[in-house]
Amino acid sequence: MSSKPLSLDTLCIHGGWEPGNGQSRQVPIVQSTTFKYDSTEEMAALFDLEKSGYFYTRLANPTTDAVAAKIAALEGGVAAMLTSSGQAANFFAVVNIAQAGDHIVATNDIYGGTFNLFNVTLRKFGIDCTFISSDATDEEIRAAVRPNTKAFFGETISNPGCRVFDIERFARVAHEAGVPLIVDNTFATPVNCRPLEWGADIVTHSTTKYMDGHATQVGGAIIDGGRFDWDAHADKFPGLTTPDDSYHGLTYTKAFGNQAYAVKLTAQLMRDLGSSPSPQNAFLLNLGLETLHLRMQRHCENALRIARFLDADPRVAWVNYCGLTDNRDYALAQKYLPNGSCGVLCFGLKGDRATAVKFMDSLRLITIATHVADARSCVLHPASHTHRQLTDSQLAEAGINPDLIRLSIGIESADDLIADLTQALDKI
Repeated sequence: MSSKPLSLDTLCIHGGWEPGNGQSRQVPIVQSTTFKYDSTEEMAALFDLEKSGYFYTRLANPTTDAVAAKIAALEGGVAAMLTSSGQAANFFAVVNIAQAGDHIVATNDIYGGTFNLFNVTLRKFGIDCTFISSDATDEEIRAAVRPNTKAFFGETISNPGCRVFDIERFARVAHEAGVPLIVDNTFATPVNCRPLEWGADIVTHSTTKYMDGHATQVGGAIIDGGRFDWDAHADKFPGLTTPDDSYHGLTYTKAFGNQAYAVKLTAQLMRDLGSSPSPQNAFLLNLGLETLHLRMQRHCENALRIARFLDADPRVAWVNYCGLTDNRDYALAQKYLPNGSCGVLCFGLKGDRATAVKFMDSLRLITIATHVADARSCVLHPASHTHRQLTDSQLAEAGINPDLIRLSIGIESADDLIADLTQALDKI
């Protein structure tokens, strides 16, 4: 290929896999758990991290590595690792640098599953979390930092509240505290926003969503930006900057430089915890990635048109979509998402919870589904579904009204979707 950097559109198709003469043009599915070597010495070098290669698919596989390399290229990172789900990706991203006795800071409007992960499960692991508003001032963010804080976390576009995260501002405060910023970029995708370019250090994805785009596989990804100086804050991150006894005293930052975080993810966490994706799922994910740049454009066009339609309907109480010029996050969206945000929007109807239920049950083309962000339009009532574990006060803190309806607009005809919304609204 040319030495000139490839555009994102081209990387979606060609990134991560460059076949040699006579090799498969498509990323091949290496459906094998194990790999053969001719000598004990060769395999020993792999186990000691002295050489790169494959010996067991739980740690690495040629198919998953090729797709991870494509995602790393799309995000502008130095390396990436695929996981079996987006939840696993966010869990690994945090525990790769935090352990019992540590603390993280996260915005309170993140996805309900991630909120529970941080608020319940990580606390059981001894990792505390302070939740703050994405609208918090710099002073309020700084006030949340503790001596044992190890990371900040936010979502480019929050799920389901559709707030836009001020990446650059949070990154600046995180770096003042000597910790990295982790950004979940699932909804925006690297087609519409690359958080690493705005100061984020680590990016995560639920690849189950737009990256796949067809609801065929569950997966996640973690991308290492390769820019955070772990050695400059060595006392905060001993797992990366001091010898790892499980690898004969190897120190990740000394051995792997700016890929230390990514190597530790695979060599230590994936080794011990699993959560690896199947090669078949990675193959399906790659098929979705090949059309990501095309689909995101259609998702955004459809969503903006439907947001405007809902905003003009007198039966609709409110609409939150950052593409609307009067939206509170419009300015942030123009900064971080100038080419469009995503196909997800949220709104509320005039009435009560029963009104929302009647509306949703009356839809014909748009389906009620737990899923979000794929080719087919779907709808969900978070307070009743994805966020039902949260108390009313937690819902309020996360900016989720009881009447909030999350609408994920697909790539169907916008006219057909508006017709379906119209007939459902006529029934309430």
